[in-house]
Amino acid sequence: MTRAGLGALLGARARLRWVHLILGGALLMPYFLLTQVGVGVAAGGVNALASPSLILTAYGVALPLTAASACLFGLVRPLSVTAVRALCGVPGELLAQGPARSWAARGRAAVWWTLHLGVGALVSALTLALPPWGVVLIALPGVGGPREADLALGPFTTEADPWLGPLLGAGLLGGLVLCAAGAGALLARVAPVLLGPAPADRLAAAEERAADLAVRNRLARELHDAVGHALSAVTLQAAAARRMLERDPVFVRDALAAIEDTTRRTVGELDAVLGLLREGDPARADTAPSPTLARDLEGLLGRGRASGTTLTLHQDPGPLGDWAALPAITSREAYRIVQEGLSNALRHGGGPVELRIRVRSGEEDRRGAEDRRGEGHRRGEHGEGERHRELEITMSNPPAGPGGPEPRTTGGRGLRGCAERAALLGGRVEAGPYGDHWRLRAVLPLAGAGAGR
Repeated sequence: MTRAGLGALLGARARLRWVHLILGGALLMPYFLLTQVGVGVAAGGVNALASPSLILTAYGVALPLTAASACLFGLVRPLSVTAVRALCGVPGELLAQGPARSWAARGRAAVWWTLHLGVGALVSALTLALPPWGVVLIALPGVGGPREADLALGPFTTEADPWLGPLLGAGLLGGLVLCAAGAGALLARVAPVLLGPAPADRLAAAEERAADLAVRNRLARELHDAVGHALSAVTLQAAAARRMLERDPVFVRDALAAIEDTTRRTVGELDAVLGLLREGDPARADTAPSPTLARDLEGLLGRGRASGTTLTLHQDPGPLGDWAALPAITSREAYRIVQEGLSNALRHGGGPVELRIRVRSGEEDRRGAEDRRGEGHRRGEHGEGERHRELEITMSNPPAGPGGPEPRTTGGRGLRGCAERAALLGGRVEAGPYGDHWRLRAVLPLAGAGAGR
């Protein structure tokens, strides 16, 4: 027999599958002990364990009980999956995760449970019975006196051929190994069929992965926006302070204070995000403290002005009264969009920055689009458009001249992050040349804005 054949019969994987089968036999014992009592009572109060036929009857009656229990208890599947992954060598991606959610999945798990326990009980019985018989038969020629052994099925003698006993004993042991290896391979082959994910399991797993990926993407955006803006702002503030060191000590002092404030705030945000990652619970990202438009806009613009750039803010909260009335998620994402736009303006721009933030009616875009198409009708939707309000953020500044900072593009990670933030709220972002300026424009719907108070 080749080494590969011996490995398939006696290798580590085959031995683990054998253990898995014996585990199944042990799990069947409570069912078997219960049914053998019932079979013994039904047979007239006899001991069912004293009769091979009653033992087989009790075994047969125990199997439907195992199937019924597996159907009733959804936790049978995760327990089986854990054992199969650890002992049968079946890859985890082929097996379902979590309890069975549907009756069809529970039915397949019940078939597996019955098969595992039923086949495992047979292999366990053979494992207990055949090795002693095989050892006795192999040792029989070396026993002095009559070469006869009682094997429970009747006396066996080797007087006619002294080597018949060892051959038969070796055959019993070899047959046991073949049975165990074959049964283990059979269970490993059918496990993905009976314990594999159902369509509902695949959908739930895909949704869980998508949700986890979305949260991790948000953490990545937070890190990029916070750290990227801080590095840009600190670099510009330090450069401005160096240029004004001899001429304007007050400006230098303000720039150094802005650098200190920027780094302190960024370290705090970075520590909060990294803390969530270290704890292995990115789903708590929504509970992490984040700057908002209502609370932190003035500080953001003040740190930008400390770099020597002229920043002009035009804001119109409209019917909201003030930015504190914005929904929390809208205020947070709007702040990050303004922060990223300001970073790009400071890093790549060449002049004053003008920022406009206002609440407007969603009908304005619709009217403009209709005017551009030459449509003269409005379909009577004015009232609905007036009720549908949006937060519009527009930031513009002239591009840098020759020899200035590197020119801007529309494909950076920061702008993609802005687009993702806006899409999360059902909004949109536009960035690119606009006349002789570079403009970033974001529109975020404000449905239910009053709830954000």
